[in-house]
Amino acid sequence: MLASSLAPWLTRRGIHYGWVMVALTFLTTICSSAAVSLIGVLLVPMTQEFGWTKGDVSGAMGMLFVMFACTAPFAGALILKYGQRRMVVVAATMVMVALLITTQASARWHVLISLGVILGIAAGLGAMALNATIANRWFVQRRGLAMGILTASFAAGQLSFMPTAAWLAATYGWRMAVLPAIIGAAVCAVLNVLFARDWPADIGLAPYGQTEIQRPMSASASSAVSLSFEVLRDAVKTRVFWVLAGTFFICGLSTSGIVNTHFIPFCGDNGVTAVIAASYLAMMGVFNFLGTICSGWLSDRFDNRVLLAWYYGLRGLSLMWLPFSNFDVVSLSLFAIFFGLDFVATVPPTVKLAAQHFGAAKAPIVVGWVFACHQLGGALSAYTSGLARDAWATYLPAFFAIGAICLVATIAIFAVRDIRAAAVKAA
Repeated sequence: MLASSLAPWLTRRGIHYGWVMVALTFLTTICSSAAVSLIGVLLVPMTQEFGWTKGDVSGAMGMLFVMFACTAPFAGALILKYGQRRMVVVAATMVMVALLITTQASARWHVLISLGVILGIAAGLGAMALNATIANRWFVQRRGLAMGILTASFAAGQLSFMPTAAWLAATYGWRMAVLPAIIGAAVCAVLNVLFARDWPADIGLAPYGQTEIQRPMSASASSAVSLSFEVLRDAVKTRVFWVLAGTFFICGLSTSGIVNTHFIPFCGDNGVTAVIAASYLAMMGVFNFLGTICSGWLSDRFDNRVLLAWYYGLRGLSLMWLPFSNFDVVSLSLFAIFFGLDFVATVPPTVKLAAQHFGAAKAPIVVGWVFACHQLGGALSAYTSGLARDAWATYLPAFFAIGAICLVATIAIFAVRDIRAAAVKAA
């Protein structure tokens, strides 16, 4: 077995195999999120070819987020029951099938099924629950940093593939724009089969920062659905769950829903071509990578509630400012840098708070439910922003309203109790 041979070789060189798992999951998340982001590139050329409205195509993005939300709560339990490696391969295969079907689409319901339903389920299987599983199973120390790296991959994939996809769509037609994501999904499936393992103990290792080998948790006798609802039943009795779910709903509302789906069309309304607009999204991806890793580092050291308050507040202000900018090089570069640093910086502190309040075993499942709320926010934002654009011929009301809603999250997050302070008092 390749993993069994590679792990001791790395250990002799002072490298824990957990970082290999982070690298595999990083690549997998990049490819999965790149596929999810394609609608932002396909929206305009598909409306031009088929005569659909922006609301018609963004409706598929809304459906994708709904299916994402319906799947994500069970991803953690499915991984626990069937194994992380197996679920990644299933998700990658579904991504390839969804994108291949899309290339043959000729009616709105075709896109709704392929990009909305199939891709939405695939994305839900390989979302934050997968990242939380890797961080919690393979790391005791550096858990926040590992989660920051993995979270950065989520937005990096959504943003960094878009310039290439936009160029392919403009040069060879929108059907060719899905090719990089299909190839990426196939590569990820093969690499996970060869190198991924479900638990450190599978290759005779303890988690990073620990000396005792932890035996893998036995698969629950309950179904994945039952297990997820069991955890949810306990979680909903706490205030922290509702605060994390509500603020993460706002996170989805203000990132994947409006920026991923509508930033390129919004720039087009202001005289910026799709390829150039996609390049600014790629710039966001670069700065998101830096910002999210820094956020993971900070979440290991500071009050996560304060971090989240800053993140949501600054994000809201940037969204309200964008419609009033000049959409020139300086304005869009400033927005890309600023918004990129903040794009998904909210995830490491949110996951850290979930782990603090619910424990390492239940946290990935709780994160799945919380992330479902994120995707519901994205679905609402993606769909209603398209409708608003069709009704008022401008995106200004959507960006301004969502920016204002972000400011609500800056206050709401302090309803979560600071466990660190409570632990110091108890000592």
